[in-house]
Amino acid sequence: MKSETGKILLIAVAAGTLGLVAALVMDGPGPLLKTEAGQRALQGVLSASAPPPPAGVAVAQRGEAVPALSLAALDGKSIAIPQAFAGRPLLVNVWASWCGPCIKEMPELQRFFAEQGDNGVQVVGIALDDEAAVRQFLKTTPVAYPILIEAPGPADAGVRLGNPKGVLPYSVLISADGRLLKQRIGPFEHGEISGWAR
Repeated sequence: MKSETGKILLIAVAAGTLGLVAALVMDGPGPLLKTEAGQRALQGVLSASAPPPPAGVAVAQRGEAVPALSLAALDGKSIAIPQAFAGRPLLVNVWASWCGPCIKEMPELQRFFAEQGDNGVQVVGIALDDEAAVRQFLKTTPVAYPILIEAPGPADAGVRLGNPKGVLPYSVLISADGRLLKQRIGPFEHGEISGWAR
């Protein structure tokens, strides 16, 4: 009898979790997805259903130091994340030129970046895309924050920053000392970044 009750309870919990995920995904960026609890739930489900990263690939974990990433900037220089931005919090936004929600949120990221000045949160974008496509996109939607480029794949920067399913856009907040503080799957709406990046 206990065994059957345990199985029923397990099935009920699994169904509830799947219902939560369905509500988050199917309803779009609704109120639940905009909360920290909703983001953690979505992140947990996506991580549990993602393939494991390739052997030897370090993946950032909330509260821990972000493994070093070295990515190319548009000028060809190699930039180390989070080391090159140490001393101030850093918002990293992973995007692509073909991603509609990514494109929609870029003016909001630019606005947030412009508000921060020399002492606020830093912003960097990582385009999982072709360099030519990124350059063409930035001609029509320019941003002043740094843009780094990497080819998408099973060990790309998004995966290493804790997004194993590769859902875009994806953002993380890294502390001044290089720890992963927050993760966000999906686009920021107008006015949301300031509250999220606290």
